[in-house]
Amino acid sequence: MNTDVDNASEIVVRRNSWSSKRRRRDGMKTEFTPAKKRSSDLLGKCHLKAEQNYIEQMKKEAVKEQYYSDNEDLFDGYDSIMDDSSFLAKLEDAEQKMEDHDNVCLDPQRDKNIKHSCEGVLTDSVFSDEFPSSQDLPSSQFLFQQDASNIKRPTLCTQSTSTPDVKRSKQPVASTNACTDGKKSAPNARRSMKDQLKRAMLENAASSNRISMSVLQKEAVMNEEINVAMQAIESVSMEGDLGPFFGLPSKVKDLILRLKGIEELYEWQKACLSLDSVQQRRNLIYSLPTSGGKTLVAEILILKEILCQKKDAVLILPYVSLVQEKVRGLSSFGIELDFMVEEYAGSKGRFPPVKRRTKNCVYIATIEKGHSLVNSLIETQRLDSIGLVVVDELHMLGDGSRGAILEMTLAKVQYVCKRTQIIGMSATLGNVGDLQKFLKAENYTNDFRPVQLREYVKLRDGIYEIYPKEEDCLKFSRLLTFKYSSAMQKMDPDHIIALVTEVIPKKSCLIFCATKKNCENIVGMICKYLNKDFLRHRQEEKAALLAELKDSGGGCLCPVLQKTVPYGLAYHHSGLTSDERKLVEAAYSSGVLCLLACTSTLAAGINLPACRVILRSPYVGADFLKRSQYKQMVGRAGRAGIDSMGESILILQDKDKDKAKKLVSAPMENCYSNLLHDENRGLMNLILSLIGLNECQVCQQKSLRELTQESIEILLQKGLITSDVPSKAMLQITKLGRATFKGSIDLSYCDVLYEDLAKGLEGLLLNSFLHLVYLVTPYDMVSQCKPDWMIYFREFTKLSAAEQKMAAALGVPESFLVRKAAGQSVRKCVNTVVVSRLYLALVLYSLLRETNLWSISDRFQLTRGFVQTQLSSASAFCSCVLHFTEELEEFWAFKALLSELTRRLTYCVQAELIPLMEVAGVMEFRAKQLYNAGYKTLAHLANADPNVLFSTVDNLYKKQAHQIVASAKMLLHEKAEALQEEVDDLLMLPTDLPSV
Repeated sequence: MNTDVDNASEIVVRRNSWSSKRRRRDGMKTEFTPAKKRSSDLLGKCHLKAEQNYIEQMKKEAVKEQYYSDNEDLFDGYDSIMDDSSFLAKLEDAEQKMEDHDNVCLDPQRDKNIKHSCEGVLTDSVFSDEFPSSQDLPSSQFLFQQDASNIKRPTLCTQSTSTPDVKRSKQPVASTNACTDGKKSAPNARRSMKDQLKRAMLENAASSNRISMSVLQKEAVMNEEINVAMQAIESVSMEGDLGPFFGLPSKVKDLILRLKGIEELYEWQKACLSLDSVQQRRNLIYSLPTSGGKTLVAEILILKEILCQKKDAVLILPYVSLVQEKVRGLSSFGIELDFMVEEYAGSKGRFPPVKRRTKNCVYIATIEKGHSLVNSLIETQRLDSIGLVVVDELHMLGDGSRGAILEMTLAKVQYVCKRTQIIGMSATLGNVGDLQKFLKAENYTNDFRPVQLREYVKLRDGIYEIYPKEEDCLKFSRLLTFKYSSAMQKMDPDHIIALVTEVIPKKSCLIFCATKKNCENIVGMICKYLNKDFLRHRQEEKAALLAELKDSGGGCLCPVLQKTVPYGLAYHHSGLTSDERKLVEAAYSSGVLCLLACTSTLAAGINLPACRVILRSPYVGADFLKRSQYKQMVGRAGRAGIDSMGESILILQDKDKDKAKKLVSAPMENCYSNLLHDENRGLMNLILSLIGLNECQVCQQKSLRELTQESIEILLQKGLITSDVPSKAMLQITKLGRATFKGSIDLSYCDVLYEDLAKGLEGLLLNSFLHLVYLVTPYDMVSQCKPDWMIYFREFTKLSAAEQKMAAALGVPESFLVRKAAGQSVRKCVNTVVVSRLYLALVLYSLLRETNLWSISDRFQLTRGFVQTQLSSASAFCSCVLHFTEELEEFWAFKALLSELTRRLTYCVQAELIPLMEVAGVMEFRAKQLYNAGYKTLAHLANADPNVLFSTVDNLYKKQAHQIVASAKMLLHEKAEALQEEVDDLLMLPTDLPSV
């Protein structure tokens, strides 16, 4: 043994620093660690990045050459053998037996049987009896056993060192004379059993080509175990933390930069995303001023739910336009991150949604559609698939019947699936404490604004700055110095021209007006007194905008816009068509238009900020402004990244000064439940749906118990529920009741709808759409339009004989219209609701046949915005009636008929344009452009190059081109996924298949 050490000391030794350190049993394992122990340790790790570094380290160490000296204890830290004293004792016994038989084994004159018995001592007694089975050994011990079982008697031709033979090829070959001379080697030159074990383990680590096939198989099994362990670790990590960006991979941060242009989050956003309630998935309400960046936080939370928790999410927004805008925005993320985005607005949305096995989905819904979606998921026992519900504009809980629907939705989610997280956000919340109790949520609030806001009021010629926390909240700031002629003073007594010309055309301005007519009048008035320099500002782009507006109207152009757009001014309200609104919004966002006169709905709708916001008066219609409405309007002042400061100016008359002081300094209005709104209609809807969903609970409060009892009595009278008389302890829903809540039909006319449908079946007119259109004309639109009797009679005479007969059967004969058109009194009593409803049905029927909104609005003397609103309401109501009839067997014939009618009302264009208009944000004008450019199908659009699309379609911005392609891809994937899920369901083996 000493000779080994002396010879080895002359060799230059290279080693890894970690090899001599004492390792604990639970520390990092080397390549000598058994596979089972290694894989179990891997599963114990909780961070994916650490495990990946560890595997890389193992791979590097496995291929690196290692040199050791004989005086180095390689077993230091290898506890599988050296910590086993019984094993060492057995090893020493084997050594002693070998010493005793050395002379016998090396004497050539001895009997061969003795030699065999000597070898048997080494092979059988030590390795067969004392060592464990080879199947249980790690690869290093297994190689040692193989070497030992193939041992030959040591001779002088064997080198006397236990150092790995990795440099032998570079050394001179030893002479074989010693062997032929028959000289004996020195006793201490023989390699000990311990040295043999060292040598085997070192050679196994340094030279893989000496490992036998069985060892390689064992190593393969070990690698497979490691891979399984890594996959298990990855799957566990996916549930909570995927990367450095608030638990999301860095790719999400890159996408936010590329798609939204946001490089860094605000500090409040980082703080909010790091809250314990967010990390532990508890309910949360957060509120900040308008334009503070609330939506981005919600989107990041939705992405975390989709990617990390592998659950679906619901985003509830107040308006259809916001839903469509968000679908376009999130579709790009869905394509990149492999999840689905579905629109639930108007007539769009499936109930229940497609059950997906491979991808998760974000459902973006209006308040009404969100309620129907939750009902369908509860009914199919799938609500637990929703991990997150996000509500934008949470203060809408206090908004009449819509607030009641939102309250019902959130209450059902909390009651049925307590694991679903609810996130609410708003800029205008008063009684946050009450909302916290209702949602069992925590609260985060911040007064951050990306751009400083200064609030002013204008009184006579003076501008006063608002200091809401001081007793005298209005402090004089400056006088207006704009010179007015006497004619201008009469036309503009409120000095609006002076206020707007301080910022336009280089900066933007919004003017909020009390009525739609005021919007049109004020932009027309301003144009009269602007100088000609305004006409030259971005003149070519404004000309292109006018051309687009004209094309979108089929050659018709609004005379007000034709006059104001060349100056960079326009109005924005519900009187515009969808195409016109999109074009005006895009032009304003890009700076082509510098001023918009709009109604208050814009403040709660899409985000169109301005350098200066002017409130034309403190009224909305005839009602004085609420604090929440005021804050929403002034919150549009200041464009992040563009303006250093935003300004708002409220124009006052002397009579409104005191009210205005209270307005600007008052706290936010409280938000109360609206379930009792409109004679308890919300409560009745809630009770009906809970009975239908088998989700009833007993009320303990007496006052509420009485209200509930009254609601139950009304539901019983309408035939929507039944009870076991007289105790009424068990309530059950009827077929009519189920149809009502599944179709989201208002309780005030669910029975009228049933009667109209039943009567319609008796003489349903099938060679025309008029009868079906009448049946799906919304009841709540009747009060918004009074018939023009001359127009009514003229359009009636254009109907076919069959259509006139159908009208007479409804209760509107020709004789009645003749007398009304002539101004004569009508003695015969008629149903005025039926008469007005048929008039609206004629408007829709004419629009379906001609598809030109401008010509129809002109023919019936209605605003084009009203006609389009009526069309949108009819398509949504048609979808509700379809779901209503699906629950009633007697109305089976309506299913196919109403499916096609819903599709036609939704788009109301030529049939070849419908596939393109299914894409979120593509209106009729844009669909025509795409179709003429060669993009005739959804597949064409989904596979289009956005850059080519941008260059071939006129007046299409590059961002819009990318959003259109992303939305088309998402829709195509959605349709394909739905078909694949249907195929999988058909091919699935039934679980209750009978067997022998």
